Amino acid sequence: MKKFIMIITGILIVLVFVIGAFIISAWAPDRPVSELTARWAQPPSVFMEVAGMNVHLRDEGPRDDLQPIVLLHGTSSSLHTWEGWTQMLKAKRRVIRFDLPGFGLTGPSPNNVYTIESYSQFVVAVLDKLGIQRCTLAGNSFGGYVSWATAVAYPDRVKAIILVDASGYKFKSASVPIGFQIARIPVLNRLAANILPRSLIESSLKNVYGEPGKVKSDLIDLFIDITVREGNRHALLERFKQSSPGEMAHRITEIKVPTLILWGARDRLIQPDIAERFNRDIPDSQIVMFDDLGH
Repeated sequence: MKKFIMIITGILIVLVFVIGAFIISAWAPDRPVSELTARWAQPPSVFMEVAGMNVHLRDEGPRDDLQPIVLLHGTSSSLHTWEGWTQMLKAKRRVIRFDLPGFGLTGPSPNNVYTIESYSQFVVAVLDKLGIQRCTLAGNSFGGYVSWATAVAYPDRVKAIILVDASGYKFKSASVPIGFQIARIPVLNRLAANILPRSLIESSLKNVYGEPGKVKSDLIDLFIDITVREGNRHALLERFKQSSPGEMAHRITEIKVPTLILWGARDRLIQPDIAERFNRDIPDSQIVMFDDLGH
């Protein structure tokens, strides 16, 4: 009996040590935005006051382009996701991108509202602040949802839309990043308030890439930092609660602007059949499918 107790005690000590080591290695409390701007808000980044938030924004390209392209990122992402697009477009087009409320360096909404309607209102508020009357909206994933919802709610402000693996319909994923899974589980998401293993971010990113080998160290650093930006983890939980796919799907047929639908054939989060649904429901639309790309 004494030997048995000693074995159990030893196992418990080892478990405590392992758990403690894991918590120490994965400990990642919120960080103020002031600690993150030096790396992630280099020029041409600016911060602009909109709707009670200090919005992280980049506005590049010729100012005489009166109908610019506005790029909206997806859930848990940031304006940095559009770097490649911007570099290709900005020589001839004015390109505007910004961190949506609850994400990136912009951080949480002061009123804790993350409905799809509130995001559309926010996009229009940014356009107003910049003096832009009409634009082309391009959005990836949740940003695609915001793009088409804005085109429905404010048709006079949107010239065309580009939907990149966009949300909006209810959908069934073939695979969901583990970070999103944890954010939807009540007990685990509270435990994750101060813990963020690097491996979790890496796994979540590789899950949505058609070619996981493209997930490099700098990209993982970025997603860790924008996740721990003060207030963003709580905002993500609220965003999932308040703006679910499908709640506005009946209005997709109201989209009257030219629509380009871009999709990754390897997208396992929002699978390519959703692209076909958008194409059927939006009269003036066309699809381009990329065989080697994911979400």
